[in-house]
Amino acid sequence: MNLSNQKSRKQKDSAMAGSKTSVIVTRAATYSILIIMTFLIFTPIFWMISTSLKTEAVMFDTPIELIPSDPSLDSYKNLWSAYPFLAYLRNSIFVVSAATFFSVSVSTFAGYGISRFQFRGRGFYMSFLLATQLFPSIMLLIPYYKIFKSLNLIDSLYGLIVAYVSFTIPFCTWMMRGYFNGISKELDQAASIDGANRIRVFRSVILPLAWPGIAATAIYAFIAGWNEYLFALVFINTTEKKTVSLGIGQLIGEYRVLWNELMAAAFFALVPMVIIFIFFNRYLVDGLAAGAVKE
Repeated sequence: MNLSNQKSRKQKDSAMAGSKTSVIVTRAATYSILIIMTFLIFTPIFWMISTSLKTEAVMFDTPIELIPSDPSLDSYKNLWSAYPFLAYLRNSIFVVSAATFFSVSVSTFAGYGISRFQFRGRGFYMSFLLATQLFPSIMLLIPYYKIFKSLNLIDSLYGLIVAYVSFTIPFCTWMMRGYFNGISKELDQAASIDGANRIRVFRSVILPLAWPGIAATAIYAFIAGWNEYLFALVFINTTEKKTVSLGIGQLIGEYRVLWNELMAAAFFALVPMVIIFIFFNRYLVDGLAAGAVKE
């Protein structure tokens, strides 16, 4: 009996040691992958900031300095003095914020309606929304231009808002429909039994639970509008109405590229996106912590 007990103990100890080893190996592999991914993500950002702090005289010196020995803010100063970059930022914030608001508002109602109601042509409508994402945007450039020209929306920020809203609503509707499908319909039924009408159910019961989906949809719509370049390039002609993406493109000259000013402009273009993500991330965490009964 003693020999059998000793053998069983040894087997248990070896199994525990093997499991601990596997756990250590798994954690080491996980942290290694995370470190590599973090390095790959932050290296371009570090290079962007480093380049923006260099002067044009030392831009191409060898050996290359990863951290400038004599950092300078001249590129940031020149960006604000030589270019109307504040107007570019203001135009982008106005256009993208308005487009995000309208896209999220429409897609929220549309996603809820598709998720909760059965109507004729529902499947075709969803397939049509998905099919709109299959075409490259450049195919729509000429039709959009002709329509906007007939409506006097060329060289207008409101025309850009209309264009961005039309781009983002289909996919935002798909996102919101998928999130509303995850919220139990029993909540609607329970609220209806208590006497709430459909609008009251949506506003008081479903909408507070949908904030995580709304935040994710808003982030998508904002990023899609903020990074758009082609339609802004074609529709906007006046310098004072250009967006950040167009302003950054202007820094690429015919015979030379001002890399330090280009990187400074990219840094300023990155800051609003980071702020917006942090702002919506708080709502994401709050919405997920609130919890809900889900199917």
